[in-house]
Amino acid sequence: MPAPSAIDPRLLRAFLAVAEELHFTRAAARLYVAQQALSRDVRRLERELGAELFVRTTRQVTLTADGERLLPLARRVLTAQDELLASFGQARPLLVDLNSAGLVTGRRVLHRARELAPDGELMARYESGLTGAAAELLAGRLDASFGRFAGLDPAVRSGLEQQPVRFEPMAVVLPEDHPLGARAEVPLAALAGETVYAGAGNPRTREWTDLACRLFEGRGIRLAPPLPLAVGDEEFERIMGKTRHPVLAVVDFPALPRTVRRPLVEPVPLSPVSLVWRKGLVHPGLDALRRAAREAAEAEGWLRRPGGSWIPEADETAMTARQ
Repeated sequence: MPAPSAIDPRLLRAFLAVAEELHFTRAAARLYVAQQALSRDVRRLERELGAELFVRTTRQVTLTADGERLLPLARRVLTAQDELLASFGQARPLLVDLNSAGLVTGRRVLHRARELAPDGELMARYESGLTGAAAELLAGRLDASFGRFAGLDPAVRSGLEQQPVRFEPMAVVLPEDHPLGARAEVPLAALAGETVYAGAGNPRTREWTDLACRLFEGRGIRLAPPLPLAVGDEEFERIMGKTRHPVLAVVDFPALPRTVRRPLVEPVPLSPVSLVWRKGLVHPGLDALRRAAREAAEAEGWLRRPGGSWIPEADETAMTARQ
């Protein structure tokens, strides 16, 4: 069969989604298309190339040798197409992870970015933590996220870029009848002897658990053991009611029924928040996000550290590297 004179980029996107997910149903959900349409596009691409790209069985999907050969080429072609369209204001939607729906920092930046780029489409996603989001960024399934950049593995950081956004003061969420809930602020020393939940066991939020371990070290605060992952306010409240563990959070953590949120002091621990994206990404939506982050940081003083604050040395280095 003669080589095709041109290949529709849509077919390459279908191939790439299946190649990365190795599952047609998940790939179709990722592209927001019907599975039958996705399968049809993959078969068409195979016909045009005259090559079988996947081995399909009832249990699994794997790449053939030709599929492995096509994978890096398809990524380069689609990256070049995205850059071309972005240069002429015709960019695809930018997928922006906000970690969770109730957190303020990323949401405010995204809302302002939408005002700065009204003709673009910036779509919110919720990946729970930066560790989980980073894998999606590197795979090209997500474009930007927010979180603690220094908490990522160095090999992961090497494929990403970041812009410091905020030193966010940390807090503790307590059952409303907890003795410490009567205080307006909770000194860290008052948590000595407490077992505090900070996401231990959640593979998507390892950077947050690591920050907690550094904060608790030498202060007599125990890290709560892994718990079932609670999805949604109702489940979070239920699990918290059973364990009655205080929960490490940030000052803008959303209010939950039958709990109180109190800022931590003496010292004031800070959660370092950066805007993080895949290295080499070119997109007008990213430009708008970066500008929005700069505006918010300047207007709100987000990058001014309060007196008597605490932050790990590695985070301080990361947060000053690109200011």
